[in-house]
Amino acid sequence: MNDFPRDDAGLLATETPGDNAPALSVSELSFALKRTVEDSFGHVRVRGEISGWKRAASGHCYLCLKDDKAVIDGVIWKATAGALRFNPEDGIEVVATGKLTTYPGRSRYQIVIDRLELAGQGALMALLDKRRRALAVEGLFDAERKRRLPFLPRTIGVVTSPTGAVIRDILHRLADRCPSHVIVWPVAVQGEGAAAQIAAAIRGFDSAEASGPVPRPDLVIVARGGGSIEDLWAFNEEEVVRAVAGCSIPIISAVGHETDTSLCDFAADVRAPTPTAAAEIAVPVRSELLALLRETGLRAARCATRARERGAEQLEYVRSRLPAREALLAPQRQRLDELSERLPRALGSRLSHARADLGQAAGALRPSLLDTTQGRARDRLESLWRLALAVHPNRPLERGYARVEDRDGRTLVSSAAARAAGRLRLVFGDGRLEASVDGVERPRRPAYSPGKPDQPKLL
Repeated sequence: MNDFPRDDAGLLATETPGDNAPALSVSELSFALKRTVEDSFGHVRVRGEISGWKRAASGHCYLCLKDDKAVIDGVIWKATAGALRFNPEDGIEVVATGKLTTYPGRSRYQIVIDRLELAGQGALMALLDKRRRALAVEGLFDAERKRRLPFLPRTIGVVTSPTGAVIRDILHRLADRCPSHVIVWPVAVQGEGAAAQIAAAIRGFDSAEASGPVPRPDLVIVARGGGSIEDLWAFNEEEVVRAVAGCSIPIISAVGHETDTSLCDFAADVRAPTPTAAAEIAVPVRSELLALLRETGLRAARCATRARERGAEQLEYVRSRLPAREALLAPQRQRLDELSERLPRALGSRLSHARADLGQAAGALRPSLLDTTQGRARDRLESLWRLALAVHPNRPLERGYARVEDRDGRTLVSSAAARAAGRLRLVFGDGRLEASVDGVERPRRPAYSPGKPDQPKLL
């Protein structure tokens, strides 16, 4: 007996024999849809505007293509992304070629893009203008960044294709004007990988050393012949523009014909309308330089000759205005003769006056006057000597007094000074005696010194 009631209310799913719609799993349905979409849309071309562009760490790229009514997801695998001829950006209208598939993990369909192209000339120009404005905001095109070209570069580096008319035109024009040492860095100027090669060549010239195997150029020319905007697109790539702007060597951009303009032209220090014009800008005409040097030498010689002639004329004019030597020396000679005559008379007069003065002074010089003066001086000297004897410090010692000194001979005038000294010397009229204060060590020398204190002496 069955304990469960029969499901008459349709609560349980049941399989009816002969049913042609069996239940599918989610995976079965998802993969069935995937096969159907891929079989029906194995090759499609979709035009739309790029939105949400991003490049994953794996190298795969993800984006959305949208118009005003719908959005479709897109993916570009790493191998295909590396071969793109331009860098996709949001807002650029493109035509994507690939196949539709589904992503069962999110129940979404997407286009796997095999080729990505700009949707016409207008889209290309829009991308170019957008990139130009973005780089201009960074200051890469500012006039303050432009450097002056060297007047006569010794070494010129050329970044261009090693084949074709461009390099031949540059070399031929340089040879005609002023033969120079040219180093060609061969690169592809269009197509896949061209931008990376051009940027690497510019950075290579910039990092070269003057004494290295590849001499460092004094000037770099980036050149390419004319072509469509698609042909010149490598020179609009951001990595090329940044390499040109960051190069420390002055750069001439000669990309395309005179009417062609690339972002490389804006970043370079000088833009040349053609590669041939770049060679003309790079070096002066050697024959013109030699003619200029000759003309300058002749002008310098004429200036030197003219200056010498003018100097000689001025010297002659000044010499003619100077007085004659005899006229300059005559007054001085006359003055010398006059002084020569006055000198003997002046000396005789001076001698007569001296004799008169001596005679007048000789009468006052008498021996008695000298004796009187000398006696007075002696009396004064004796009086001063007696006073000196009276105040001599040893005079009180003759009357029984003693003078207290320390061992260094300094006179002590207070008991505090005596205690501080400890060891004393007593000076009497007939000698000296060593002593100590209050138990201080007594001297080992004899107490009595046979010497006497200094006595005043009359000289």
